[in-house]
Amino acid sequence: MSQLIDASAVLEVLRPVQDPELRKSLVDLNMIRDVKIERENVSFTLVLTTPACPLREFIVEECEQAVKTLSGVKEVAVTVTAETPQQKALPDRQGIQGVKNIFAVSSGKGGVGKSTVAVNIAVSLAQAGAKVGMIDADIYGPNVPTMLGLDDAKVMVRQGAQGEVLEPAFNYGVKLVSMGFLIDPDQPVMWRGPMLNGVIRQFLYQVLWGDLDYLIVDMPPGTGDAQLTLAQAVPMAGAVIVTTPQTVALLDARKGLRMFQQMQVPLLGIVENMSYFIPPDLPDRQYDIFGSGGGEKTSKELGIPLLGRIPLEIPVRQGGDRGIPVVLEYPDSASAQALKAIAQQVAAKVSIAALS
Repeated sequence: MSQLIDASAVLEVLRPVQDPELRKSLVDLNMIRDVKIERENVSFTLVLTTPACPLREFIVEECEQAVKTLSGVKEVAVTVTAETPQQKALPDRQGIQGVKNIFAVSSGKGGVGKSTVAVNIAVSLAQAGAKVGMIDADIYGPNVPTMLGLDDAKVMVRQGAQGEVLEPAFNYGVKLVSMGFLIDPDQPVMWRGPMLNGVIRQFLYQVLWGDLDYLIVDMPPGTGDAQLTLAQAVPMAGAVIVTTPQTVALLDARKGLRMFQQMQVPLLGIVENMSYFIPPDLPDRQYDIFGSGGGEKTSKELGIPLLGRIPLEIPVRQGGDRGIPVVLEYPDSASAQALKAIAQQVAAKVSIAALS
């Protein structure tokens, strides 16, 4: 068979196969590599733009079908790997060495489950094989260490090339820095804007992040100093806005959306949390405790994608309190499935932004 076809013939039949998100040929994007032909068997490597690709199986199936159109091919073996693209640099904003993409998870008001969403997105991406870091930028209410099971963790201070740097804590495949590591649990943080600005910049630039595909910043609620500092400091891949279906949450979410737009930060989409309640004893029933359809309506009005709707389930709260995110402890639950799908959508949109 090696005498009948060669690698160029394989690439030619694969050329019409497109990345569904980027809408460009896999061959033209250099996503098909290491083509090998042994008798009736063809093998190659498919290099995706994120390990959390939501359409991975679909792309592999299309590739296999395309190659099997070649006469004499009986077996097609596809090895799947990923190379996350680097976000574009901006002249007026300083990137972080080794960090490919930075995006924020934000909300217009508190109490909508923003940190829960951020933590589960981070863990989902890490479980998919990505290198993930996380900044708990909610300086006044740092809850992420508890949610990641890192209450007792200590952040080490080391001497780096440019002075003292922090070594982040690590759990579930996620590196984390948080104000919660630097103060006593009951100690309030009573800072004005300049001090807040300083510690966020420290978390960005004075941490041994190493190589990361994604650095996720869990923002405090609102549209204040933390959001301005982040948007003005680093080139951001985008922002995810978390809301609940109720009107007051949506009104504040719209303010948060507009703020990021004014700061020229791309909006990756809206997440509607607590969309409906699923009773543990009646898993087939749903109750719209906070209303319904608000996230979808806002998404359509503003032309911003609705990334997903997350049900309100008791295991979500339990996982946050115990430090075991629901995507790990109850991966088959409706909320975990929704969160994993949202993480895949976010990863796909970040790759599109980097390559467009």
